[in-house]
Amino acid sequence: MTISDIAKMAGVSSAAVSRYLNGGPLSEQKRAVIQAVVEKTGYSPDTAAQTLRTGKVRQVGVIVPSISSQSVGQITSGIATELGASRYLMLLADTELDGQMELEYLTALQRNHVAGIILLGYDSSPQLCKALKDCRVPVVVTGQRFADLPCVYNDDRAAARDLTRKMLEHGRKNIVYIGGSEQDPATGIARRQGVQDALREVGLNADGLPRAYCAAFSMEEGHRCMEELLARCPQLDGVVCVTDTVAFGAMRALREAGRHVGQDVGLAGVGDSWAGSMMEPGLATVRFYQKQVGQEAARILLQMLEENGSSGPVRQVTLGYQIVERGSL
Repeated sequence: MTISDIAKMAGVSSAAVSRYLNGGPLSEQKRAVIQAVVEKTGYSPDTAAQTLRTGKVRQVGVIVPSISSQSVGQITSGIATELGASRYLMLLADTELDGQMELEYLTALQRNHVAGIILLGYDSSPQLCKALKDCRVPVVVTGQRFADLPCVYNDDRAAARDLTRKMLEHGRKNIVYIGGSEQDPATGIARRQGVQDALREVGLNADGLPRAYCAAFSMEEGHRCMEELLARCPQLDGVVCVTDTVAFGAMRALREAGRHVGQDVGLAGVGDSWAGSMMEPGLATVRFYQKQVGQEAARILLQMLEENGSSGPVRQVTLGYQIVERGSL
């Protein structure tokens, strides 16, 4: 099956089919006719031949820290939606939270001639900063803020502050925190600082905030950290967790200790996992608009590609959030 065959079946010129396949200008009527034939036949163009003919690579590399994460899934869904609409393919690379693998994927994707790269960042090491600045193709980062690079990220600090304010409004005074690695400036540092900001506002000892750190954002680690904090701070009456999954593990440990979530102890997470709305009591949380993060990152990258690698001033976009109050507070 060739472009000429598709053109004959659709009753249009080969040039019209070529414009359709390459995202060029075309009337809606012709576009619809060609699309129907392409879908019916299952035609897929030779990407190597397309690259030679047009000089454009229509593949974008997307590097993620953990493919099993709900937020990563939402962000990559947003990226795929925008890239697909512009006829770009997404090549997905999972680093499994390995900083060295992250650097290796950055190099490998450039060698394999992707048009650009979207990195779902989880740290900001000097090596990564240098590798991003040295990239030969346009790069957009989500989840972290890098100076002089296009970034799309959430306001983790403000979100954690507002979530903790809600817990304080429910009368909690002895609040503890289960956090993540502080190699991650967003989930590790900013969320912890947000909790401390809220405590400081009401005159509580923010610098002395009792906290434990998860080796991974898992229920098992949430359970372990909660047991540790219960032993250290038996008087605790509020727990803020770095993610919902961590909070689920903490909830189990609290119940095993005879504590009643939503009554004698408040509990909250971040991420608005579907499971949090199904449990009893429902888990208070922060809802981030992660699919929009992915969509915005892809739009910025596509604009850079249209303008041959530059979108003018470096765009850095902060998206909003919503505090979801449920019975666990």
